[in-house]
Amino acid sequence: MVQRARLDAPQVAVIGGGYAGMACAVELVRKGARVAVFERASVMGGRARRVEKDGLSVDNGQHLLLGAYSETQRLLRHVGVRPSVFHSAPLDLYYPGKFRLTAASLPAPLHLAVGLLRAQGMDWSERRACLRFIQHLKAQRFRLPVHLTVSQLLDNATQPERLRRFLWEPLCVAALNTPAAEASARVFANVLRDTLAAGASASELLIPKIDLSELFPVPAARWLGRNGGQVYVTEAITEIVPHGPRYRLEGDPVSARRFDHVVVATAPYHATDLLAPFAALAPLVASIQALPYEPILTTYLQYDDSVRLPAPMIGAEGGLAQWFFDRGQTGGPAGLIAAVISARGPHLDIPKHEVELAIHNELETLLDRRLPPADSILTITEKRATFACRPQLARPGVKTAQRGIWLAGDYVDGPYPATIEGAVRAGVGCAQAVAGATKNDQQ
Repeated sequence: MVQRARLDAPQVAVIGGGYAGMACAVELVRKGARVAVFERASVMGGRARRVEKDGLSVDNGQHLLLGAYSETQRLLRHVGVRPSVFHSAPLDLYYPGKFRLTAASLPAPLHLAVGLLRAQGMDWSERRACLRFIQHLKAQRFRLPVHLTVSQLLDNATQPERLRRFLWEPLCVAALNTPAAEASARVFANVLRDTLAAGASASELLIPKIDLSELFPVPAARWLGRNGGQVYVTEAITEIVPHGPRYRLEGDPVSARRFDHVVVATAPYHATDLLAPFAALAPLVASIQALPYEPILTTYLQYDDSVRLPAPMIGAEGGLAQWFFDRGQTGGPAGLIAAVISARGPHLDIPKHEVELAIHNELETLLDRRLPPADSILTITEKRATFACRPQLARPGVKTAQRGIWLAGDYVDGPYPATIEGAVRAGVGCAQAVAGATKNDQQ
């Protein structure tokens, strides 16, 4: 249910039309606020958006969602996005000829136990070790020391090398975009708690059939328009200027407008430019500037329709690419393959055309066949795709020391790494904090 905004309702500006910003805006409008969203780009979605180049229309990186993404799915339903936009399947970690673990469609813990019974490339000691690891986490209620890395956690739980190589370390890099030797075990445990340890539906893979801009930001913008919100694209906000107890924005097309609250929902490295003029925010700016980052490289190869993977998603090891996605099996053009390399690695020091050739060769090895030349190839490297999810990393909260200035983004403090769900939860949490502050002011 949406509360219609009264004329005396607080005015809130949201700077950034990505997942966090749009989630915040939708939640604020639901609570009766008057909201304006400003996005500097022509395409909405922030770091999860559509890119059109060299004849290809693709996402700036291959993303997938999980059944455990409860807040994302709630808001998708609210703005009218139907579940049919996803290709959904049980969690399937498949390395052709080497390893396969598919969760069964059963309640926890049977989904994992039956999956392990059917697993390929695992002996009985490895199956027991996998169950023992989950029990190890459950015994600690998934609350791990803040200083622990994922590698140290795996050492403590005496996980076999094969499980580390094909299960835990790939899951760590895929979820946290941080190598296991550097990744936070506490955050990794949170991810496992809400997915693999929670049941088949929670660990279900949800691969969007449509691009990431159309998945949520664009439907959210339409919903905002129908419910009194305003969304501006190609409107770069360059400064937040105090105006008495309120704020005006340099770049706002309605120059006379004043806002009670401003939510900075940009990427963290853009947020600091907007926050720096406020003396009270100097420590916050320094902490954001200190955030470490990890890249994600995605190479799209458009082959003819004879090229098809044995599953919509397959793993690779020993080369550059870590995962291959067959977009033709999930609503995209037949023959479109996406190869993903998460986190830092030797690929960053190799010329782009050599990376693309290596990925083509690795795909031939995986499929055990010669492939025709790709009709088109597009490589997208997001050098600061996510923050590096390391132990004891200081992440800011949604509230700042400057009254009326708030943060939303996948980097703000929360239980999850920099994922779509993390961004959405940050946006919802920010909206709740703004609404709570407004209610206190009115009392």
